[in-house]
Amino acid sequence: MTLSLPSSCERAILEQFLKAEAMALWAVRSAQAQDVPPGVLQFLRRHEEEEAQHLKQFELLLGVNSHGKTALPRMPNQWRVLAVHLYGYETLGLEFAKLLVQLRPDLTSILEDEEVHVGFFEHEVRAILIHGGRIADGARQAAQAWRRRLPRTVDRYLHDECLAPFREDLQRHILDVIDARFLAVGLLARTAGQGVSPVTMAIAFRVNRPQKMRRNL
Repeated sequence: MTLSLPSSCERAILEQFLKAEAMALWAVRSAQAQDVPPGVLQFLRRHEEEEAQHLKQFELLLGVNSHGKTALPRMPNQWRVLAVHLYGYETLGLEFAKLLVQLRPDLTSILEDEEVHVGFFEHEVRAILIHGGRIADGARQAAQAWRRRLPRTVDRYLHDECLAPFREDLQRHILDVIDARFLAVGLLARTAGQGVSPVTMAIAFRVNRPQKMRRNL
């Protein structure tokens, strides 16, 4: 399913990306202070540089400055929980990057970066789940808790009035896509008698296929 927005929504999506990139930048900085594997720390440092570049790019496009923070946000210390949080928010950012590129094809590099970020954390989540036992259970519990808060987060992302005619379809599509990803990697389980939309199952099938990474991580 492809959702298209009119050009009148361009500034709203750009403004949301400015806020999202600012939050992502601070989240990645905070994550580096937590107990993460050495290879992950290296990726987070590069991730921070990319987010900083994105932020400057959107500030120039909109002619505004993002608000600064005086303290880093609190992030989970346990890697199995932190990885799920970062993976979840990156998947959300990827869906908005897809909307952005429809309106601004010249910003395809943003989408490519988001795909790399999602791919990295998806690989890390799979590596956590393969251990099984308490570690995997902790990751799944974190995913369930994060998913319960997701609808409110998406509502905030779609608050602009120009998005009102599309809000319901956008929210349903974004939630379907993220559910499909969580289902495909094993963070969420389909319970007996619970229906899954055709969109969710189709996306889950695609996500579960082996993918080549675009960069050396």
